[in-house]
Amino acid sequence: MPLARPARAAVLLAAGSLLLTGCGGSTSTGAKAAVTLTDCGHEVRVAAPPRHAVSLNQGTTEILLSLGLADRLAGTATWTDPVMKGLQKANATVPRIADDTPSFERVLDTEPDFVAASFVSTLGKGGVATREQFEKLGVPTYVSPSDCAGKDNSGGGDGTRGKALDIGTVYGEVHDLATVFGVPQRGDDLVASLQKRIKKATQGVDASDVTLLYWFANSESPYMAGCCGAPGIITRALGAKNVFDDTHEEWPQVNWETVADRDPDVLVIGDLTRESQTAESAAKKIAFLESNPVTRTMDAVRHKRYVLLSGQAMNPTIRTVEGVEQVAAGLRRFGLVK
Repeated sequence: MPLARPARAAVLLAAGSLLLTGCGGSTSTGAKAAVTLTDCGHEVRVAAPPRHAVSLNQGTTEILLSLGLADRLAGTATWTDPVMKGLQKANATVPRIADDTPSFERVLDTEPDFVAASFVSTLGKGGVATREQFEKLGVPTYVSPSDCAGKDNSGGGDGTRGKALDIGTVYGEVHDLATVFGVPQRGDDLVASLQKRIKKATQGVDASDVTLLYWFANSESPYMAGCCGAPGIITRALGAKNVFDDTHEEWPQVNWETVADRDPDVLVIGDLTRESQTAESAAKKIAFLESNPVTRTMDAVRHKRYVLLSGQAMNPTIRTVEGVEQVAAGLRRFGLVK
């Protein structure tokens, strides 16, 4: 990664006199101004609520926007989908420093006083920069606890989960960020609204006889959801079964013959707007499924039982709640549940 220009580094080092750094959070202590969070094996102390933060992944950005913090954001990056409904106006006021992964220098150009990310890899080797690189400049960093709680990111791919992710971990991120920015009541209100939505979406739903498959991206070597990430939250909320719940990999790549052999009742399809993989959009995915000789005979394909989700709904974010709502609605539409 390129290093900061000397003048820029001097500004950020000055910020370090006020900010003692580490990383993300599931527990917190401190008075209204100073906040200490511990998560993912790191500790971060924020001496005052951030005024010029940068969010490096869409999931975390949408939490901050939902908390009414657009005026505290100096930039956002790495988008897979259009911004969540209801946040368009607020999002339009925040500079987008990159559609994909920005350089370290580009982030430093915003003179951030706090940097947040949804994934360990974003603030790891090969990502934007390591936490340590930001810490040396006095900039606190935060990583979503949902990407480290019960998860091993040390291997290749998207990591493996030894324990199923719970929606409470996503709510924990909301509370953490609301605390850091000094708006805890907004965090409480947002979590309460998300809980209410899940309760309404799953009311009376029993999908215990329904099998699901989640396809995120790529037609040559498709990424399908394993047991225990965000799709697992959706599946368990509805009482359904993921046909690949026998793998703890977050997004294993599975061949189409195996997919066809599992023959799920419903295909939950990622509808992405990025262009880094093949078959990103739902339209391209469906065209592939209906033309490929291996997949076109699958029951879900023949009966067009498709539920389209944003990429963010298939990641552990507040939009996972949107995923619960949309899959539940799809199952009702297909007559698979009441």
